[in-house]
Amino acid sequence: MSHPLLDSAPEVRQALHEGRPVVALESTIISHGMPYPQNVQTAREVEQVIREAGAVPATIAVLHGRLKVGLGADELELLATDKAVQKISVRDLPFTVARGGHGATTVATTMRIAALAGIRVFATGGTGGVHRGAGQTFDISADLTELSRTPVAVVSAGVKSILDIGLTLEYLETQGVPVIGYGVSEFPAFYSRESGFTAPLVAHGAAEVARALQAQWALALPGQSGGGALIANPIPPEAEIPRAEISPAIEQALSDMAAQGISGKDTTPYLLGRIVQITGGRSLTANIALVRNNARVAAQVAAELQRLQAPR
Repeated sequence: MSHPLLDSAPEVRQALHEGRPVVALESTIISHGMPYPQNVQTAREVEQVIREAGAVPATIAVLHGRLKVGLGADELELLATDKAVQKISVRDLPFTVARGGHGATTVATTMRIAALAGIRVFATGGTGGVHRGAGQTFDISADLTELSRTPVAVVSAGVKSILDIGLTLEYLETQGVPVIGYGVSEFPAFYSRESGFTAPLVAHGAAEVARALQAQWALALPGQSGGGALIANPIPPEAEIPRAEISPAIEQALSDMAAQGISGKDTTPYLLGRIVQITGGRSLTANIALVRNNARVAAQVAAELQRLQAPR
C-alpha cells in the first residue's frame, strides 16, 4: 500500500512492483545547485545515465504539497525556473506539505521520501556535513542525522569540500553510519579525489557494497531500520580539481560569505555559486561530472542489491 501523501510516477511504480532496481535523485541540485539551463540538462542526463546502467531514475521533490517520486519534463522545468521553489530539509517537509507548496529536497529529505517509496539507493553530488566553525555555531547538516536513521544508501563524491571533513567523519562514526570508499582508501572531497583523510571502509565494486548493505539491514535491532550508509565515490580523474587548486577558491568563497553575513541553509547554495564564479565555471563542470559518475555507480549498486534480494 502506497503512502497517502506520495505520488510515484508510473515508471517508478512499475519498477518497484516488478522488483527492478530504482535510484532516487534529489532536486535541490536542480533548483539551488546549478544555474539554468545547466540544471535541467544535467537532471535529464543523470536520469539517462541511470537508465543506461539498467535502473530506473526517480527524481524526488514536493510539488503542490505532494511527495513526488519520479518527475516529468514539465515538473523538472518548474523546479529549475520557479523562484518560489524552496529548499526543504526534513524539518520543513510537513509545513511544505500542509501549505500545498513546492519544495526541492535536500539529501536528508530525499532519503526520507525514498524510504517511504521503498527505494534503497540514492545518488547525489555531495552530502552535507559538519560546517567549519561548528564548535561555535553548532551547524551540522541534517543529512548526517538522516543517514543514522533511514535505511537508504547514499552514493556521493564524499562530502562537500566547503565543510570540515574530519569532523564530519567523526560525527558519522559516532552515529554508527558506515562510510565506504568506493575502490579508494582515501575519502574523496567532492571536487578533489583527495582530502587527506582515510576512508573508514573500502569496497571494491558494486557487488561488495550491496552485500555490505544487505548485512547492515539484516543486523538491525527489532523495531529499528539499520540506518543508511555513505558510499564515497571519487570524482573521475579527468574532471578533478586538485585540492591545492580548489582550496584557495573555497577560502575566498567562505570569506565572502562571512562578509555578507550569510548563514543557515543559504550557505551551501551561496558557496557553490561563488566557487563557480571564482573558478571561471570549472567547478560547475566538475560538479556535473561527479553527479553523472555517482548516478552510474548507484545504478550498479541498486542492481546488485536487487539480485541479492530476488527469490531463489
